Amino acid sequence: MGMLWWVLLLGFSWNGGERRMVMGNSNNKCEFPAIFNFGDSNSDTGAISASFSQVAPPNGETFFGKPMGRVCDGRLIVDFIAETLGLPYLTAYLDSLGNGFSHGANFATAGSTVRPQNVTLFQGGVSPFSLNYQVLQFTQFKSRSSFLYIKDICLEGRCIRIGESANSSSSSSSGKTNVPKPEDFSKALYTFDIGQNDLAAGFRTISDDAVRASIPQILASISQAIQVLYGEGARTFWIHNTGPIGCLPFSAMYYPFKPRNIDKYGCVYTQNDVAQEFNRQLKLMVSQLREQLPHAELTYVDVYSAKFNLISHAKEEGFVDPLKFCCGYGKDGYNAWCGRSTNVNGTIVYDVCDKASMYVSWDGIHYSEAANRWIANHIFNGQLSEPPLPLTQACHRLT
Repeated sequence: MGMLWWVLLLGFSWNGGERRMVMGNSNNKCEFPAIFNFGDSNSDTGAISASFSQVAPPNGETFFGKPMGRVCDGRLIVDFIAETLGLPYLTAYLDSLGNGFSHGANFATAGSTVRPQNVTLFQGGVSPFSLNYQVLQFTQFKSRSSFLYIKDICLEGRCIRIGESANSSSSSSSGKTNVPKPEDFSKALYTFDIGQNDLAAGFRTISDDAVRASIPQILASISQAIQVLYGEGARTFWIHNTGPIGCLPFSAMYYPFKPRNIDKYGCVYTQNDVAQEFNRQLKLMVSQLREQLPHAELTYVDVYSAKFNLISHAKEEGFVDPLKFCCGYGKDGYNAWCGRSTNVNGTIVYDVCDKASMYVSWDGIHYSEAANRWIANHIFNGQLSEPPLPLTQACHRLT
């Protein structure tokens, strides 16, 4: 979710009463050579930090020991995806100083929405890099990457090939070792985690009913993005639904109609209802795309249920009150922003809790690394997916 500062199994399995089976050898893991990710700050690994304002301490303190472009104390779900698949952490496409793109690229940008917003630069915490721009960045990246492998110059019907084929084992200073091979694009995993900022922006400015009415247009843009990527050769998609936005501490803190529309967990249930309707329609859209894109494997991942289960059972899972957050908690209540610091005898001290691993929320908007790990452990096994395939077998087809 973006930085809207104010809230912002194989063998046989049952599904809908229908028994289905994995085609081929279900014990074989998919060999994904790369990941291409599209999203917002839930999966931004450095785009906003590289492009606008650098993510400041104490972000990154738990795992990296320093800020690493993530609005979190450590790793995001997309980082755990990479780890599970045996791949390096994704470098943000907009970060020229990253670790390279040989195993994919991350187009997610904190504050991103599906539909373009009327903003300039990073106004109001909303990114100008909406989903359509992220897809355009991908198509350019794919085109330029492939160009490094094969170059044809044709004059008067005669073509001369410059460079080496994709199968060449020799190295080159052309930068080929820094980008995926052309054949990797069709074998890669394409991940999506976006849409929550569209709802959050709507809750700021229009009624809940109007936000609900905007869902079909938002999903039409996601569908179009997937179809464009399919046209570029993408075949395996891992699509997260949106989380319980009404359970974010900042959503509950700044909800103007308390105690009305607050559930027993302290969440704004009217906002969660809209998120669930978004997810219902998203699941239907993914099902329709399976019919339209016969060579694609599309997995719908119910991240909402994982996150809500964690929030509603936080104390049983070893966390503190899920409406509390670690960074910016402040002695003056919940009004301090993450990154606020003071100088104590020449040492910069940040307003941050003693143990981030006890918190579901890192800063009131974004989840902590501990929560991200918990959520990843509950969605990677396929139990919350349609079809019920684990992450490592998402390239398989169920019939």
